[in-house]
Amino acid sequence: MNRSYEIAWARVAENDLKEIIDYIAIDSPANALKIFQRIKKKASGLYTMPERCRIVPELKDQGILQYRELIVPPWRIIFRIAEIKIYVLSVLDSRRNIEDVLFKRLINIK
Repeated sequence: MNRSYEIAWARVAENDLKEIIDYIAIDSPANALKIFQRIKKKASGLYTMPERCRIVPELKDQGILQYRELIVPPWRIIFRIAEIKIYVLSVLDSRRNIEDVLFKRLINIK
């Protein structure tokens, strides 16, 4: 039987998602709601087998292996597995250069 994880959203990840949805809602509130539901549903699916997701390549290149990502095009949901919890740490637009954002946010987290 597979282990089941609890999912916790960091405040910064919640803010990321809010900013994405607020931006999309300017042009299309209905589309913003669909995207919100899609991202939340995908993240909720991490409760089983989160290890199936890849290690964040930009961090892996630096030898940092504890952060994984789930792709919900064009967004990247960055998370960390800790015992029985999944910590969703960021939701980032993959069309941006996110390396600097990742290093600022994730390197200093203990």
